[in-house]
Amino acid sequence: MSGGLSPGGLSQDAQDFRTFELSRWQRVVDRYHRSWGELTGSAGSGLLDAVGVDPGTRLLDIATGPGYVAAAASRRGARAIGLDFSAQMVDKARELFPDVNFRVGDALDLPFADAVFDRVVMNFGLLHLSDPERAIREACRVLAPGGAFGFTVWASPAEAVGFSLLSDAIMEFGEPVTLPEGPDFYHYSEPDNCRASLSDAGFADTGAEVLHLDWHLESVDELFPAYRQATVRTGALLDGQSDGDRAKIEQRVRETAARFEDGAGGLVIPMPAIAVWGRR
Repeated sequence: MSGGLSPGGLSQDAQDFRTFELSRWQRVVDRYHRSWGELTGSAGSGLLDAVGVDPGTRLLDIATGPGYVAAAASRRGARAIGLDFSAQMVDKARELFPDVNFRVGDALDLPFADAVFDRVVMNFGLLHLSDPERAIREACRVLAPGGAFGFTVWASPAEAVGFSLLSDAIMEFGEPVTLPEGPDFYHYSEPDNCRASLSDAGFADTGAEVLHLDWHLESVDELFPAYRQATVRTGALLDGQSDGDRAKIEQRVRETAARFEDGAGGLVIPMPAIAVWGRR
């Protein structure tokens, strides 16, 4: 780990990770929406229920992506703003939900004054940030007293088996690939770690619950492209494999995914998530 700080106050490693994430998100917007949108968007309702969103609620959706949660909050009558560091993601959100307010901005340096929102949410965005703890502190800063912050993360790969399908195959056939160092992908899969981070940032009355989600795919043919073409770290890891190793990984994924066939040619893969919240 290098110790130098970038002008934005991030270490060089953190800045490298941010640049890596941003560059790859810019490239996968439409494929992410097609492959993962229904699954990740389905967590939005549980997240909004967890923090409590009513008509007139001033809500900020950080790392909004294609805007699913901001749009869901808007349908509940909230005054929602969706924020993402990818201009292409913001363009997609505006295309999908033209009546919702979307902006480009940084989760680690929110472009808002203190105490201006009643609710702040982040749906699967935390582990795509170079400094998740800083993002949680920023969320606390922009919340009014009594406001709530909630976020979702994936459960462990033993439970969210869409991840173990791939990671087991990579362990069997893949080779190490050097990528910019980022946060441990499964650190926040443990609810106690989530609650500790919220408490450290100044939140009280923390809680967590499991969201029971399923990933529906029309065919096993959609599965490996969803990993390679519609994700960031996973996609880069697969891109870094040799053609031969990648083919072996794909074949093993197809074989092990067969147990999740739904009888109509599609797949239904368990992908539970954890919704975590705290009150300022």
